[in-house]
Amino acid sequence: MSAVAVAAVSTKARWAGWIMGALPCLMMFFSVAMKVLLPPGVPEHFTHLGWTLPDVRSLAILELACTVIYLVPRTAALGAILLTAYLGGAAAAHVRINDAGVAAFPIVLGVLLWGGLFLRDPRLRALIPLTR
Repeated sequence: MSAVAVAAVSTKARWAGWIMGALPCLMMFFSVAMKVLLPPGVPEHFTHLGWTLPDVRSLAILELACTVIYLVPRTAALGAILLTAYLGGAAAAHVRINDAGVAAFPIVLGVLLWGGLFLRDPRLRALIPLTR
């Protein structure tokens, strides 16, 4: 099997990719904090979504683990895949209760995660060539 030639990523693209990918990660860390601290209104929100409080704590651990995996350059692609699944579940939970406006938010986060990875990882650019 031959190796695919991978073009280098410019410094600007790499920085843009890290910034684009860091923004949703900050939101994910905020989400983890809300699940752990459970400020007023958060337990009721998750009950409305159909989750119990032990489930919410488990979701916080899962979300934190996936986000950390995404932030490690060597495992970023796996993290993006795992976060895509997690965010898809979040979007589905909101669609299930007819809250489609909020369901768009996790989808946007997923697009930003993949966009950031695309900008900074030449292997992903080789797999998904958007230009010729």
